Amino acid sequence: MSTSLEHCGRRQGDAGWAIFPIPASNEGRKTVKKLNLSKRNYLASVFVLGGVVLVLAMLGTSPTSTMAGDPQGPKVIGPDSVVVDRDSVAYGRTYGEWDASWWQWAVSLPVTSHPLFDTADCSAGQTGPVWFLGEKFCNLNNPAACGSTITRTCSVPAGKAIYIDLASAEDSAPEEANGWGCGNLPPLLQGTIAEMRQCAESITNGYTDVSAEIDGEVVPNLMERFRVQSIVFGYTLPANNLLLAVGETGIPQGTYFPAVDEGWGLMLSPLRPGNHVVQFSGTYPLFHVTYDLTVE
Repeated sequence: MSTSLEHCGRRQGDAGWAIFPIPASNEGRKTVKKLNLSKRNYLASVFVLGGVVLVLAMLGTSPTSTMAGDPQGPKVIGPDSVVVDRDSVAYGRTYGEWDASWWQWAVSLPVTSHPLFDTADCSAGQTGPVWFLGEKFCNLNNPAACGSTITRTCSVPAGKAIYIDLASAEDSAPEEANGWGCGNLPPLLQGTIAEMRQCAESITNGYTDVSAEIDGEVVPNLMERFRVQSIVFGYTLPANNLLLAVGETGIPQGTYFPAVDEGWGLMLSPLRPGNHVVQFSGTYPLFHVTYDLTVE
């Protein structure tokens, strides 16, 4: 699944939801059942989110920490300096961990009460110090159904940070087993986590011109500075879930592992009380999302 103007999501949200990391040394050894899969259905969501995985070399020095209430954490843009650097540890987690949490949140909600399907307001499922925003889920095989422009109004409590999955792609064991990932097409031959990451990377590489603005300030060098690879994670699907809604049939409600994601994300430190405009856009196909935020 992929997100960016399109989104295919999954994962449960923020502080309160479980994340299941796997040590890097085990990634090559953890395998899922290999099946003959012929379908190659990439899902995406109309909100700059991402779904597949890509292996990123995280460059830089050891991460610095940004905690709630700490105004000295590393930021990079804006008159209020609100964007947290990708290589920071923000609110106890890395970008890769928050990216996994975002997917866990997105996939945990039924589509009948889901802010990314516009069937609930943006507070649905939000817990902890960080709220999640994104685009809209749809099937990339039917991009016309996604639409190209989305505008949402959202009230965010003062003091909450915001993580936005701008555009990304995700792959998981149940999707591969049911023919909704890359299948056995090269290089996905063994069903390993490493191969799922390659699948996600191949889809994520199709995005172009991913950008974002916070209150009119452009985030500089976003595609180079804010590409993110998630940790390996698990997720829980409810009935009437996101995967079914975007056409990925054959995966019943339940808890699944493993999954991976790669794309672009932004962590915003708490915005000042008042009105704010967050916009992000890209091509895969063309999408543009605007959030009119009220912080109170």
